[in-house]
Amino acid sequence: MFSINRLHGVLNGLPRKVFDDKVRECGSDRYSKGFNSWSQLVTMLFGQFSGASSLRMIEASYSSQVNHHYHLGTGSVRRSTLADANSKRSPEPFRALAEALMAQVARPLRQQMRQGLYLLDSTSITLKGRHFDEWTAANATRNTQGIKLHVLYDSAEQAPIQHSFTAANVNDVTEALNLDIVAGATYVFDKGYCDYNWWAEINAKGATFVTRFKRNAALAVQRTRPIPRQDRDTILADEIVHFSNPTPGGKRRNRYTAALRRIMVDRPDAATPLVLATNDLRTPARIIAQHYKDRWNIELFFKWIKQHLKIKQLFGRTENAVKIQILCALIAYLLLALYRKTHALKTSLWMLLGELRSTLFQRSTTENTVFRRRQRQRAELKHSQMELSL
Repeated sequence: MFSINRLHGVLNGLPRKVFDDKVRECGSDRYSKGFNSWSQLVTMLFGQFSGASSLRMIEASYSSQVNHHYHLGTGSVRRSTLADANSKRSPEPFRALAEALMAQVARPLRQQMRQGLYLLDSTSITLKGRHFDEWTAANATRNTQGIKLHVLYDSAEQAPIQHSFTAANVNDVTEALNLDIVAGATYVFDKGYCDYNWWAEINAKGATFVTRFKRNAALAVQRTRPIPRQDRDTILADEIVHFSNPTPGGKRRNRYTAALRRIMVDRPDAATPLVLATNDLRTPARIIAQHYKDRWNIELFFKWIKQHLKIKQLFGRTENAVKIQILCALIAYLLLALYRKTHALKTSLWMLLGELRSTLFQRSTTENTVFRRRQRQRAELKHSQMELSL
């Protein structure tokens, strides 16, 4: 009896209808000539899971497994064909697929939205050199040339739930203005998202935020909150404050008029304390400080996908090819997270990926059946030998 291989089992988590509908809408397969978008997706995900370092390696390793292609719905792949598909086809079907998987991750969170902790940040991907300069040089900054990947990360599920791409010169807070704020959620971000009017919007929509004040923030203290004895080693101050300057610069007006908390947290490894800003007036200061500490999880996420998946080593130099490869890395990460959750695995994502890389085309059910049959044959042989010796 046929049993699926490990790669097939992981890919079963893909909502294929979402992908196929977007392919038809974009007309991506209009001139496919046998190598359609589904084949492109499967081979690019194979490249992510296998750790292939180039399209040529994907061609060599994937095409060597011809017995598995039929059940994956693909055929053999040529490097040039895959390169052309990545360069010319729209990344929109891959974006839609990533968003559908992120929605699956976020679904449990909606049931307990008031405990939801969202981490917001971006990472830059450097793109310089031949063919990259054609579409990235015009938007380069003094420090970066390339694109930015913006991510909203669910701390509880340890997975991204929203993403977007921008040019390298787009300010983080400019992209954050497009975020749909959900009442009851808590958003954690760094000083790069300092926009008092956006803070006012988050507050007006019934959400809370945790971030850091800039050094030049004009604040007036309304009252000082008592610090519990057990927290005095870490919490240096807990104050209710408000902005004292309604026009912080030029003709810009600060529309944040509600009260804020300023929490000063001791940092043993730094000369100055951490000064946090939040509109949460009820939660204990130590928990607010822990929320900001949890922001490190999104940094670890960016580090993880750059180290263990293929984002830094790019297979193509056009904008479409770069975005498709990054989106496939996000899809691969989400598939791993959903696979671990569905099968209630306790292993880390890194251990799961390592195991998967060495068993991509193994059929676990078939192997278990063969193992049990061999054990039974050995037991029968041993029994018959014992009978003959009597």
